[in-house]
Amino acid sequence: MKIDQVAAQMFTIKAFLKTPEDVATSLEKLSAIGYRAVQVSNIGPIELKLFKQLCKDNGLVISSTHASAQQLRDDPEKIIEVLEELGTDYTAFPFPAGVDFTDINSVNALIDDLQKATEVLAKAGKVLTYHNHQFEFRRFGEKILLDRIFNETRIQGELDIYWVQYGGGDPVEWCKKLKGRLPLIHLKDYRIDDENKPAFAEIGYGNLNMKRIIDAAEASGCQWFMVEQDRCPGDPFDSLKLSFDYIKENLVNEPSQININPEEVPLARA
Repeated sequence: MKIDQVAAQMFTIKAFLKTPEDVATSLEKLSAIGYRAVQVSNIGPIELKLFKQLCKDNGLVISSTHASAQQLRDDPEKIIEVLEELGTDYTAFPFPAGVDFTDINSVNALIDDLQKATEVLAKAGKVLTYHNHQFEFRRFGEKILLDRIFNETRIQGELDIYWVQYGGGDPVEWCKKLKGRLPLIHLKDYRIDDENKPAFAEIGYGNLNMKRIIDAAEASGCQWFMVEQDRCPGDPFDSLKLSFDYIKENLVNEPSQININPEEVPLARA
């Protein structure tokens, strides 16, 4: 993993994206920390053209996005327009909102819609990935939902290693399982807090073996490593800096210039 493959997930700083001025200031802070890429999730009330220019002004590449789950199911063509405007080929289905996990028909409808959206985006040269939480580790007979999603569609993966661990999975094994289908990954650490409950942690400050996870993700063809922390103990920019500094000092190879041609990145394989 190269340092310029490490992106900040903007969901982490959603409270600091209320105005275009907030967005500009926040991008400056991320750049000052050392990030050279961002993943677009919550970016506040700002025109995409201006956001893209602000990223360029701060030396930030837009690695990928999180799209509206409902829009991906109902009107994936609109997502293609956003990706074109931002200049990226990767997006993620972020959250299975509205899915009744007690109803197999609801689950099947989700899987069908994911495949349809994957096909629509692929025809436009775009890549749809699936971002997991713990829900997808629920069993349906002999299989968990996440297995069904990847076995019954051509969608690619955006593994969230915290939620894999939380759901009872093995982040390293899931990276291996998605070999050739893992362009994106969410890096966040996992710790046990003072109330003996699972909690989010900065990279290197929790219990996950980040070196093994990143090695496995790289071996599976991962292109972008997004740092995200759903909840931070204080200023989220401080948490993003702690994570970035740890990654830079302990987990990356020599820095290199980004030179990824999206047209050369293979789509998901059956």
